[in-house]
Amino acid sequence: MRCVLVLLALACAALAQPSAGRIVIRASTILDGRGAILKNLEIVIEDGRIRSIGPPHGRFTYDLRGLTVMPGWIDTHVHLNWHFNESHKNVSGREDDPAVEERATAENARVTLAGGFTTVQSVGAAVDAAVRDRVNRGEIPGPRILTSFRQIQATSGDPDALRALVRQTKQDGADVIKLFATTGLGAGGNQSMSDAQIQAVCAEAKAVGLRSVVHAIGDAGARAAVLAGCTSIEHGTFLTDETLDLMAARGTYFDPNLLVLHNYLEDLASFNFTGQVAATLKAGLGPTADVLRRARARHVKIVFGTDAVSGAHGRNAEEFVYRVQDGNERPEDALASATSVASESLGLGSEIGVIAPGYQADLVATDGSPLEDIAAVRKVIFVMKGGKVFKHR
Repeated sequence: MRCVLVLLALACAALAQPSAGRIVIRASTILDGRGAILKNLEIVIEDGRIRSIGPPHGRFTYDLRGLTVMPGWIDTHVHLNWHFNESHKNVSGREDDPAVEERATAENARVTLAGGFTTVQSVGAAVDAAVRDRVNRGEIPGPRILTSFRQIQATSGDPDALRALVRQTKQDGADVIKLFATTGLGAGGNQSMSDAQIQAVCAEAKAVGLRSVVHAIGDAGARAAVLAGCTSIEHGTFLTDETLDLMAARGTYFDPNLLVLHNYLEDLASFNFTGQVAATLKAGLGPTADVLRRARARHVKIVFGTDAVSGAHGRNAEEFVYRVQDGNERPEDALASATSVASESLGLGSEIGVIAPGYQADLVATDGSPLEDIAAVRKVIFVMKGGKVFKHR
């Protein structure tokens, strides 16, 4: 198995084209990430960035006519280190052998990129940073990785200790702060951190130049996080309309996740879930779809996150399908959540998430239009990140 993974990684590395030089892509349909549909144009790329978009002129490097070209998708909530071991059982913590964990994390990064996601935010493990750095050095294929390095909990200390932990996390090389304002879905989602703890973490994160993403199932913890100025609410299963209105007024981003629940339910044995836990997960599907609909109606800034864990990496695009089919999202809104809105939430709105001159050349092309049939997101034909091609069939 190890040899197979190495060969796959080498194959992807061999396919990646150098970002230096000039690349011309001919396209019949381009979704620019902001809602515009562009027809019969060419994208000129130089040194990893989009130089121009205009009428075709002569020779081209890649012919993507007949496909739908979009900005590389962005998943704002994954757990790259979660994987199945040789017995197909979930591993979500540190491996006995750190090298095994790093290999598994790197493989999850590779398949995520192949699935069309050129940027991810992985919230929770120090190994993410090691893999991020290897991807940035060009040693292994993978999406652009932002990581929280660790997760901050109620048990992490009093407000002074939490402020110090935020500073330490920044020093360790984190790109974002992840905190748990509530318990999990199975425990009811009640507020677990005090208002003072939440305020300390999010205020200190802002002071050191980091965003803060908040695990919040129940309404009380989410509302406290919004009032504390935290950047985004993750999950938000039981948010009230009043809290959603507050989020809309304050510009707080919202990241509901449907794929993770389906992924758990499809493979209960690998996660060793009891029947009671399975019932709780299944019962969470309806409220998650409902809060997505209510948030959209109230003009909350909705981003695209999957909470991808073991078994979901490389299948991140299924979240599009669930959001459209279960959450009644318009395909164009779901796609914007994973492109221009997601990039804005990451503080990268002028770099990625849009097909326009000056932006990073992150592109994904599908066989078929997701606007007409959202299931087309499952048919990824072409993936480019920073001007390098990692997939082309």
